Amino acid sequence: MTNKRYRPNVAAIVLSSEYPRKVEFFIAARSDYEDSWQFPQGGIDKGESPKEALLRELKEEIGTDKIEIIAEYPEWVSYDFPKRIAKKMYPFDGQRQKYFLVKLKPGAKIDLDTKEPEFSKYKFVSYEDLFNYVTFFKRPVYKQVLEYFKKEGYF
Repeated sequence: MTNKRYRPNVAAIVLSSEYPRKVEFFIAARSDYEDSWQFPQGGIDKGESPKEALLRELKEEIGTDKIEIIAEYPEWVSYDFPKRIAKKMYPFDGQRQKYFLVKLKPGAKIDLDTKEPEFSKYKFVSYEDLFNYVTFFKRPVYKQVLEYFKKEGYF
């Protein structure tokens, strides 16, 4: 058995400012991989708490940190990169993530034209439509985390 190395990471399940009246999930298409949709996420820097990383990553990736944290997934979740991505992410074999369920504050503006754009487009989708978009290797983790939040009554 090999010792796998997982990159510490945060991920944001971003709900629109219409929540809880309307439950819509923010997903974005990556700039570097065609037709690869996902939630905003990113590495945790040395000395940074997961919540600090969450706010920084949202500002860097979607141009706003104007969010309200609704809930936090109680555990860290890991997944392995597919081979084509693993090469790019060396020395890491996958990611170990802390998930946050957040809501955009009223008036928060999404701006993908950031200093180093990671996404080319975005949309808000229903729970039912979400898995028609999300890239294949993230689906099991997304399902696990979303099922937990669903069971807890958040949507």
